[in-house]
Amino acid sequence: MIGNDWDEVLKVIWQSPNFNKFYNHVLDMYNKETIYPPKDLIFNALKLTPYRNTKVVIMGQDPYHGEKEAMGLSFSVDKSVKIPPSLKNIYKELYDDLGIKPSIYGDLTKWAKEGVLLLNSVLTVKKDMPASHRNIGWEPMTDYIIKALNAKETPVVFILWGNFAKSKASLITNKKHLVITSAHPSPFSCRYGFFGSKPFSKTNNFLIKNNIKPIDWQL
Repeated sequence: MIGNDWDEVLKVIWQSPNFNKFYNHVLDMYNKETIYPPKDLIFNALKLTPYRNTKVVIMGQDPYHGEKEAMGLSFSVDKSVKIPPSLKNIYKELYDDLGIKPSIYGDLTKWAKEGVLLLNSVLTVKKDMPASHRNIGWEPMTDYIIKALNAKETPVVFILWGNFAKSKASLITNKKHLVITSAHPSPFSCRYGFFGSKPFSKTNNFLIKNNIKPIDWQL
C-alpha cells in the first residue's frame, strides 16, 4: 500500500477484512463522485514520512474540500493553489517564532521529508463538503497510526492544534514523547492561544535535547 516501513507497522490494518471492505467502498465512491485528494495521494503523508523517520506529527482533521487543494498532507496545498488562511497563520507564527519568512507556496512536502508526519484523522472528503467523510471508517486507522507512533522508542513531538486534535492526546501515553497543544491556527481561533505558542522552537529544542537532528522549517 505505502512502499516503506509503514506497510509492516500497519500490517494488521491491511489484513483486516473490515478495513478492506471500507477501503473498497472509498474507491468505489471515487468512481461515482468527486473526492479529494486524488486517489494516488490518499496515503501521501505516510509515503513521504516513513515510520522510522517520523520525528514530529502535526494532526489535522480532514482534507481541504476545494478543487486541487488537498494533497494528502494536513494543512498543505498544491503549489498552484492560494495559501489557505490557517496556513497563513502557521507561517506567521513560524516567522514570529523562528524568524523564517513565509513561503509563497502552501506545499509542505519539504516538512514531510524532514520527518514531520502531516496526518489528517480523515483521509478523504467529498468536493465542497467539509467533514463529509468523518466517521465513515478512517478514524480507527489513523488512531492506530498515532498509537504505533506512541510505541516508538525514539522521542516524537505531537503538535495538536484545536479541540479536535487535542482529543487525540489520550492516545499518547509514552512519557518519552512531547505533546504541544494550542488553539487552532484558523482565523476564528488563532488569537486565543495559537499566536505566541512557539511550537516550532519548542519542537526543535526538544529534539536537540534528545540528540535528534532538529527540523529545518525553512520551505
